[in-house]
Amino acid sequence: MLDWNTYRTQLIAGIGQFGAISPDTVRGYQALSGAARKNGRLDAKTVELIAIAVSVTTRCDGCIAVHTEAALKHGASRDEIADALSVAVALNAGAAMVYSARAMDAVSATLASAG
Repeated sequence: MLDWNTYRTQLIAGIGQFGAISPDTVRGYQALSGAARKNGRLDAKTVELIAIAVSVTTRCDGCIAVHTEAALKHGASRDEIADALSVAVALNAGAAMVYSARAMDAVSATLASAG
């Protein structure tokens, strides 16, 4: 398994190096990342639980590393994180079903135009 704590530290350092070369990109990302927190309609724990679920569906190890730490710091329990991940699994499977229907539609359209 990955050493998540070491990875998180290395990732943050790497992003810092990238930010030194492309500061506007990192500032833009930070503005997007902070937008949900500024409106105050969701508490920090909920934002982080959503972020973990999205991290899994987008397959981003860096996001998983950062947002699991943040969720735990904001009081999320292991069980709450597991529940958020259950939603991610359900939606990822659902997305595969939706896109399977789209793929079959493409097959039908291709066959219809060939025939």
